[in-house]
Amino acid sequence: MSLTPSRHRPVLRTVSEVGKREGGTAELAQADVRDPEQVAALIRSRDTLDALVCNANITPPFAPLDVMTWEDFIGKVDGEMAAVFHLTKRVLEVMRGRRSGRIVYVSSLSAELTRPGAIAHATAKAALDTFARHVAAEAGPYGIGVNVVAPGAVRTDATADTMTPEVEKARAERSVLHRMLEPEDVAKVIAAAVGGDFQATTGIRIPVDGGSRVLSAP
Repeated sequence: MSLTPSRHRPVLRTVSEVGKREGGTAELAQADVRDPEQVAALIRSRDTLDALVCNANITPPFAPLDVMTWEDFIGKVDGEMAAVFHLTKRVLEVMRGRRSGRIVYVSSLSAELTRPGAIAHATAKAALDTFARHVAAEAGPYGIGVNVVAPGAVRTDATADTMTPEVEKARAERSVLHRMLEPEDVAKVIAAAVGGDFQATTGIRIPVDGGSRVLSAP
């Protein structure tokens, strides 16, 4: 999906660090991944694909059903599912030919929680979780592993407006880690899921919640 100038900065910093700190190479490519033609152009030049991480997100409309419009609701659900549908189809064409690959979909704990105003967001993530299980079943015979990483609340630029000190304190108290989750916490789980150690693990959903459900009442 399109990136605003402010959102380019962390991506560009990551591209730079891959070369400077890790000794590798990285390339920044931009496309609206809801558009099948743009996705096709993005994948067409790549004859080798080891891993796909689907993390494109549409900011959800937070509102109860009685005031939400169909356009707002389906814009969230359809947009995110279009992105993973088109990306997955194109990437699997490459991975099946090589009989190897890893796919990770970034979902959310919202798929299993009920909270005011989150009906569109939760529905989109629940649909993604179901989609991933079916892809795992179809791709498995080709040596392709497919898993879901489902974070809880993470301290990011996108959540900065809602993460007041009071909210952060309350969330930290609900975690066995006694702190907010950071982007690096999620990134490390994704890195493990696309690594060689996960070859025999597919079709699962990995919650990244800082152990908050350990402290939750049954």
